[in-house]
Amino acid sequence: MRTLKLHFPDDALPTLDTFLKQTKEARVFRRAQAVRDVVKGQRLQTVSDTLQFTSSALRKWVHRFAHQGTQGLIDRPRSGQMHLNRLVDQDPVQHGSIYSQWRCQELATVLARQTGVQLSRESVRDVLKKKP
Repeated sequence: MRTLKLHFPDDALPTLDTFLKQTKEARVFRRAQAVRDVVKGQRLQTVSDTLQFTSSALRKWVHRFAHQGTQGLIDRPRSGQMHLNRLVDQDPVQHGSIYSQWRCQELATVLARQTGVQLSRESVRDVLKKKP
């Protein structure tokens, strides 16, 4: 296994501790915990075994933290989500709907037709629930 050759800023641990107190998403919390353990000096393989991450996934999160800070630990929007967020702001009638408000199934159908991205009605609903 390759050795990580990363340098973290002096405030990396306090930054991670603050981030852990503020984050509400379990996935992001687990990532921050694992990265904190690596920053503390624990071996990546030990942390990944203990917290049940693959080594490659943990390595990715450690690198993202080193280069982007805590923002690197947050999920990036997926392509379907970005297209969906743009589409939902448009008038459904312009896309052939008989309704003035979007329905999840219609959004999924138009999204697939325009972009090739296939999302289920439930996935569309989940994305919309998270939209600010």
